[in-house]
Amino acid sequence: MNKLNTENAFREAIQSDAVTVAVFKTTWCPDCHYIEPFMPDLEQKYSGKISFFEVDRDELPDICSELNILGIPSFVAFRGGQELIRFVSKLRKTREEIEQFLDRAVQVAESLPKA
Repeated sequence: MNKLNTENAFREAIQSDAVTVAVFKTTWCPDCHYIEPFMPDLEQKYSGKISFFEVDRDELPDICSELNILGIPSFVAFRGGQELIRFVSKLRKTREEIEQFLDRAVQVAESLPKA
């Protein structure tokens, strides 16, 4: 998963006409570490449908404030610079819950007209 370290890189990544999912994490978050083992599998499973990138909440606090990212890990799906949906909960996220979110992100994107 590509890690974005600048605001410009983030803004450029979400402008894609394809679905992009930003995964907001930190190095000190145990729930962020919990998802690490299976995220590469999910990236491969959704290859061609979703592009993933990682954002460290502590490195880009202004973006996180702008998007109201409070809990981590948080998943936010974008297309063409617009937020489609997000998956945020205070509970640890399971692989199944993340897959449901990703499926929903693809459904939402497909239901919207292309820009």
